[in-house]
Amino acid sequence: MEFLNPPFMQRALLAAVLVGVIAPAVGIYLVQRRQALMGDGIGHVAMTGVGLGFLLSTSPVWMATAVAVVGSVAMELIRWYGRTRGDIALAMLFYGGMAGGVLLINLSDTGSNANLTSYLFGSLSTVSTEDITAICLLAAFVLLVTLGLRRQLFAVSQDEEFARVTGLPVRALNLLVAVTAAVTVTVAMRVVGLLLVSALMVVPVAAAQQIARSFKVTFVLSVVIGTAVTLAGTVTSYYQDVPPGATIVLLAIVVFVGLTLLATPLASRRARRDEAASEECTLEVPASRPAPDGLRV
Repeated sequence: MEFLNPPFMQRALLAAVLVGVIAPAVGIYLVQRRQALMGDGIGHVAMTGVGLGFLLSTSPVWMATAVAVVGSVAMELIRWYGRTRGDIALAMLFYGGMAGGVLLINLSDTGSNANLTSYLFGSLSTVSTEDITAICLLAAFVLLVTLGLRRQLFAVSQDEEFARVTGLPVRALNLLVAVTAAVTVTVAMRVVGLLLVSALMVVPVAAAQQIARSFKVTFVLSVVIGTAVTLAGTVTSYYQDVPPGATIVLLAIVVFVGLTLLATPLASRRARRDEAASEECTLEVPASRPAPDGLRV
């Protein structure tokens, strides 16, 4: 347990646990909505916030959160109203966010390309006490939304029209999902990095879906997988001196492949069992009595 001794590893492990819990908790709704790449777009936009934080000598995490929230709301508005040219507007938003971040961080007196790399791919040694405070507060907000409104968010993610008919505020809930995803991206950027955070929001959910048959089980299992790979990746990066973000994502992909290989024989066995049960039910149905001669066809 030598890795628990350095203070920076204690902060990094705490951040890893929080990220491992909240990233799949938000990602499951994005996967259901077929917006798996939304986190990647928000990560591009959040780069402007990071650069602005260095330029104004304020917390990059809080500034990235503010810019990411604004960007996520803009993305949702484009999805609603930009039906014909929405893809072009989103592309300009994503690329403009990344370009703005690179420009601003190089214009600042305290920023550098090294700082930029740590936010793009994650860095254990740069997780500060101030970062932990921000991460804890933001993670509490994400958990409050994803758990407290899980029924409403699930309904909207499955079928917006049906949710609207039942009286749910669909647009408000869609905006809330977008804002929560933006907060999750900024929480995870210190551990996984802005360019890889989307994978942590999606891959654990996709892995859980291979063997889970209900939303509740998928939710719990994806959070377990997310927490396990973030902890394992953080510890591995400490001992092997490898980037934590890349290590975490690759471990998540390994888990996905393993569960996919495990799910194939399980699905075949389940299909054979269901087929056998169907045949038994058919055999147990009593044969119909022959109709009277005058009623036969």
